[in-house]
Amino acid sequence: MSRVRVHNFTVSLDGYGTGEGQSLEAPFGHAGERLLDWFHHTRTFRQMQGQDGGGTGLDDEMARAWGEGIGAEIMGRNKFGPQRGPWKDHEWTGWWGPNPVFHTPVFVLTHHPWPSVEMEGGTTFHFVDASPAEVLRRAREAAGGLDVRIGGGATVIREFLAADLVDHLHVVVAPILLGRGVRFWDGLEGLEQRFHIESVTTPSGVTHHTFTRP
Repeated sequence: MSRVRVHNFTVSLDGYGTGEGQSLEAPFGHAGERLLDWFHHTRTFRQMQGQDGGGTGLDDEMARAWGEGIGAEIMGRNKFGPQRGPWKDHEWTGWWGPNPVFHTPVFVLTHHPWPSVEMEGGTTFHFVDASPAEVLRRAREAAGGLDVRIGGGATVIREFLAADLVDHLHVVVAPILLGRGVRFWDGLEGLEQRFHIESVTTPSGVTHHTFTRP
């Protein structure tokens, strides 16, 4: 069976996966770009933006694993956009422009389903109101035997971990303090007992923690 994977999910030293006050202008709220500063300096990120250059060290190696062998993604509505409640802006198609970086089916968890949106490059957003187990079943069907990535945000990843549906978890701890926002680790006491864990700190100052099923 295909694996369920999380990659490059970054939290602050005090455990926040995003800042407070998400908006169109601030996708990560008051955290700004600080959580992903390490990622933005990698060659992988620059290639995703159609640019040259970028670092090729361990940060890049970890970042690059994000796309290997992935056939579908699951994300929360607040990763897709800043709107809350019933949809008001039906022109919104995500933060990523006409050709999103996913190039796979993407299942967006929301209490307000609406018609699928087909984008360039093979990305189609499907908006579903379903339990973690049910949306994973749909994503696995769409993935065609490849792995399914849980893309975030913090609440969605936490729900899949609580349901014991994650096989590989890559969490990056950035050397910043946010003080407020959406906490990631709450309610996951004893999580380490389910996984083999490896950790490494890189020159950028972040620590990569990988949790893998034994």
